[in-house]
Parts: sequence; structure tokens; C-alpha cells
Amino acid sequence: MTPVAPTVVLVETDAGLPGLLPFQAWDALGTADVVLLRDPDVHPSAPHLHFAGIDLVALEPATLERADLDLTRPGDPTDRKLAKALVQRARTDGRAVYLLGPDDPGLPVAVGSASQGTGVEVELVFLAQQPAGVEVLRLVDVMRRLRDPDDGCPWDLEQDHATLVRYLIEETYELVDAIETGTDVDVVEELGDVLLQVVFQAQVGADRRAFTIDDVARGIADKLERRHPHVFADGTASPEARSGASTPGAGGLTAAEVQENWDRLKQDEKRRQGPFDGVPDALPGLVLLETLQRKAAKWGFRWDDLAGPVAKVREELDEVEAAAAAGDPDHVAAEVGDLVGAVVALARRLEVDPDEAARAAARRFRTRFERVLRDAAERELDPADLDRSTWLELWERARSPES
Repeated sequence: MTPVAPTVVLVETDAGLPGLLPFQAWDALGTADVVLLRDPDVHPSAPHLHFAGIDLVALEPATLERADLDLTRPGDPTDRKLAKALVQRARTDGRAVYLLGPDDPGLPVAVGSASQGTGVEVELVFLAQQPAGVEVLRLVDVMRRLRDPDDGCPWDLEQDHATLVRYLIEETYELVDAIETGTDVDVVEELGDVLLQVVFQAQVGADRRAFTIDDVARGIADKLERRHPHVFADGTASPEARSGASTPGAGGLTAAEVQENWDRLKQDEKRRQGPFDGVPDALPGLVLLETLQRKAAKWGFRWDDLAGPVAKVREELDEVEAAAAAGDPDHVAAEVGDLVGAVVALARRLEVDPDEAARAAARRFRTRFERVLRDAAERELDPADLDRSTWLELWERARSPES
């Protein structure tokens, strides 16, 4: 019989999923006399292994002799001391099983170096590929600790559902701005801030024993499956439908048909009767107008050509002028609102998002006005003393692409 070489077995773990180990890992751990690790008191997986009946022992670092003080060897001194101790345990006991932790990123390389020329083999038991969303679990745990009644953050502990609303709105608009004008790095950061608000609200719910983050995630996952029967049930969706094309594939659904199914299923689930049920009045003005008009269009209230909304804008503009001439402030405000509604309808007919167009216009206005002020400063002109013709001259220059 060929003698079995002494072996150091290194078992990989992940702090995000401390109890999730593949069969090979549990096999290595379960057949070991003891499982060695850096510190049983802080290793994330230690509680799971303890309840499984596995003995955990802190590995005592070996002493580095003069011959070990080779600066070309990988690993910091602590890693090299632990690596030497593991090799010694393997040579003495035939097998040393070590549970890698968050503090051991350099240990496998150090063990490989320490085992050279000793006859000790090194076996590394890898984790299976992690599922997407592992870091979300970490975020949930971070939020739980921040809301801990004894050791949490005083500010986080003072918050409730209502006080967090303003931050949710602010972070949402910052995300919109990052999507429209930022980089991928900006989008990632702002998505994280929005995700934090969801996790924060869920933790507040958990603290009230009302609901948890799992209830939130389960609810939306169930809804998505329920409203996509062409994907998760007996329906079908063509590749064209999945890509947003307007023409159907063989036996498939177009994106428009998918949207119709979604609306119908939503109507049935919510048992809504009116066309505007579920539309919150707290939406920003342009978004609210566009949403109401879009829902009314599904009932047939829409323009079939461009001439209609263009004429309506002109008509509403005339009514604004008439109201202004009459001098009734309330009437003027109402007519201006109607004019804005007509412009929103025109934008929808041209397939332009009115809110997005308004934000783009605001960015252009900001850039141009700042350019006006710079030009005035270069001419040593005081903005407070400018007459209208000078303002218009500077403004037209700021609008010029060459300026």
C-alpha cells in the first residue's frame, strides 16, 4: 500500500454566507479530529460548526527560526508562523484541517511556500460559486447592527418610516441625476444609497415586528412571477418581446402585449375600477400629469396625430394671455396649468418624457446662466446694473455653440 502523504487541508469560507459550505468542505471538516482556525471567537462560520458538533481549536503560531527569516517568502510574519505550525501539525498527525477566515487572504500562499521540501501536500477546498446578492445580506446585517438598541447608532435608532421619506426621495433623485449625467461609478454609488433606504425601512418594520426584508423581497418576487406568466408559467414570450420589439415572434408576445397583460393582471389583483386608481397625488407635477394622461390614453383619450396637441398648446397659450389681461391671479394660475398639461400631451405624442426634458432644460439653463455671469465678469459688468438688451445679448451669446 502506498503511504498517504501528510496533508494540510485549507477550507475556504465566506463571511457573507458563513453557514453555506459545499459537501466537500463539510466532508473535510467532519472527518477531522479537530478543525484549526485563527480565532474561534471571531470566525463567522464558528457558530455553525459548533452547532454541527465539530471541535474548533485555535492554531498556535510556530516560532520562526533564523532559517525561516527569508524575505523572499510570501506572507506577513503572522501568516508564515501559522503556515509553519500547520505544516508541523500535518507532519505529526498526518492531516491538519484549517478553516480559512476573513483574516487569512495570504495564508494559502504562505502554506504552499512553507510546505516546499517537507513532503507535505496542500489541499484547498474551494467554495462553490456564490449566488448574486451575497453582499445584500451583509448590508442587512450592517443595518441590523446600526439599529441595535444597545450598541447601535443613536441617529439610526431615532428614525422611523416617516422621517426616512425625505432621504428616500433625495436619494432617488440623486440616482436619476447619476443615470442622466454621471458615470457607472456614480450610478453604482447612488443605487447603493437607494438600496440602503429600502433596507433601512425594512429594518424599521422588523423592529416593530411588522415585516422584514424577506417579506419585502418575497412580495416583489412573487409579484414579478405572477405578472410574467409568459416567462414563469404557461405563456410564452418571443425574443423580440424580450428585447422590446414591437413585432411578435412565432407564437410569442410583443413588448406591447406583455405590457397589456401586466396592466390587466394588476387591475385584477388590485380590484381597481377607475382609470386613475393607485396614482398618488404626491408625484411631481410633470410626472403626475404624464401618468394621468398615459392612463387616460389607454381608455382611448389621446391624439391620433401631431396637429391636435400642437393646436391645443396654441389654444391654451391664447387663454393664458387672455387671463393675464383680465388680471385674475387664480384664473391665470389655472390657465398656466392647462398650458403645462397641453405641453405634456405634446411631449407624449412626440414620445418625449416631459419630466426628463424639463430636467435637461434646467441643466441647460444653469449652464447658460453661469456662462452669462462669467461673460459679464470678464467685461467688468455688474449684473445688478444690466439693462434688458445687455442681458439678452449675453444670453444669446451663452446659447451660441461657439461661445
